[in-house]
Amino acid sequence: MIRDARSTHSAAEMTRKEMKGPDKFQVAATGALEWAQKNSRTVTVALVAVGAAVVAAIAIQAYSASSREQAGSRLFRALDAAEADVSSVPLPGSERQVFSSEAERARAVVDAAARVRQEHSGSRAAATAALLAGEAQLRTGEWDAARASFEAYLAGAPADDSLRFAGLEGLARAAEGKGDFAAAAAAFERAGREVAFYKDRAALEQARVLVRAGKAAEAKKLLAGFAEEHKESPLKGEALESLARLGGQ
Repeated sequence: MIRDARSTHSAAEMTRKEMKGPDKFQVAATGALEWAQKNSRTVTVALVAVGAAVVAAIAIQAYSASSREQAGSRLFRALDAAEADVSSVPLPGSERQVFSSEAERARAVVDAAARVRQEHSGSRAAATAALLAGEAQLRTGEWDAARASFEAYLAGAPADDSLRFAGLEGLARAAEGKGDFAAAAAAFERAGREVAFYKDRAALEQARVLVRAGKAAEAKKLLAGFAEEHKESPLKGEALESLARLGGQ
């Protein structure tokens, strides 16, 4: 899973010199987008473990989908900031931007995303910029701002957008970050309902935050029915382990 996600990341990370040719970047972006669409489950599940790779896939998707070159260019600036390095000392030989702190990098992403949203309101690029901003705000614990960004993405993206689960999961993570575990559980339930392809993953996450909300009995019930509800899921073993930890059978 991680290797596949990194493949998307590598496709996004052409050198600065190569990216001076917009035609080359468009070809690379289109190829990476096609990979992401064919492997959308891998890409989105990787959001939890390899967030940077998914951020790359998000930006590439919007760049390819955008019919306006300026919107794509603006969005790439947000991606460039999102994939920048964080270091208190110079990094010789690095082709990426370098920020002194995570907060500084997040602010650069949010500012770049805001320009896309302001200048290209209503576009696919603007919706995806909101998703990028939400990811950056989660990293710095700006829970309310992240929730607003994810809601903006969900309102502006098509209902069948291949990254919709990322936005719904973002809402859940923002709620969990605030300590509102009941809201997080509700958000994961919504994610499973709206994006059936990820219903099994959403159910596992819902059970996890239900436990944090003090609702272990509800979590056990959800996990007890997991194997029957998701017969083909590769996550059945994980669900059984979680159930066993709660004292269920």
